[in-house]
Amino acid sequence: MSGPNRHLRRFTLATFAVAIGLLSWGAFVTSIDAGMAVPDWPTSFDSYDPFNPWPGWWTITPVLAEHGHRLMGALVGLMTLILAVWTWRVEPRRWMRRLGFGALFLVTLQGLLGGLRVIWVSLDLAVVHACVAQLFFALLASMALFQTETWARSTPQSKKMAARHLLWMAPLAVYIQIVFGALLRHPGTGIDTVLVALHLGWAFVATATLAVFISKVRGITPNGGLLGTLSTSIIAILTLQVALGLFAYFVLLDETGRTQPSNVQVITNSAHMVVGALLFASTVVTAVLTARVGSLPVETTA
Repeated sequence: MSGPNRHLRRFTLATFAVAIGLLSWGAFVTSIDAGMAVPDWPTSFDSYDPFNPWPGWWTITPVLAEHGHRLMGALVGLMTLILAVWTWRVEPRRWMRRLGFGALFLVTLQGLLGGLRVIWVSLDLAVVHACVAQLFFALLASMALFQTETWARSTPQSKKMAARHLLWMAPLAVYIQIVFGALLRHPGTGIDTVLVALHLGWAFVATATLAVFISKVRGITPNGGLLGTLSTSIIAILTLQVALGLFAYFVLLDETGRTQPSNVQVITNSAHMVVGALLFASTVVTAVLTARVGSLPVETTA
């Protein structure tokens, strides 16, 4: 891949990297319950000045968190606009041009959801806002994949793929776990027994689904390649995510009754959310690439 496409790929990766920062910042906002620290939108404290809406706003941690999240969201929105227009101008693939504007639609929807969450003081919209962010993040990861040499040189499979259901089951299982996590985090009421049971119980389902998925993917490229790298990454990310989840749960149990979460709880919860986003994006990318380069092996019985 050469010429403008190489630069476009790098810009896509840069947008993806900044989006990781945005997700991390958003997780921090949720962890310290600062979603309403700036009570108006699209203004901030009745000001349209994005850099100084309130004297010394950066010295107040909840305001710094929430308004900083808005500023970083605006940056990601601007980068996504550039990405969409750039993709439309240089990409010969029509579906890629549509994906660029699909990403722009999602990031615009994200901004609107975040604003309405403030105006309507809605925890439900906060949950939706968190879940849509994961879809946007996975779409950026997929667009980066579609601009790689591996994707360009691979031959699409025309025949029906064996065990194709695993390709959508794995990302779906991870996404359902993300939804349960968003429901558990955003009400800010501590430990909800039902939601904890759902989140912990589904963790076993998602982990088992990913284990089967990874074993099948490794059956296609046992000697490495991008699929091998992705499957190894999923194992590492999944291991880290499970460890963070267990640690976050025990920290929360230990701190039940506190009016303010500790720094350990904030860092752990935020990291758990961001690693979950990386796990979802990695699973989506792996599933999409697997669908293009080969069929999943089928177990045979004697």
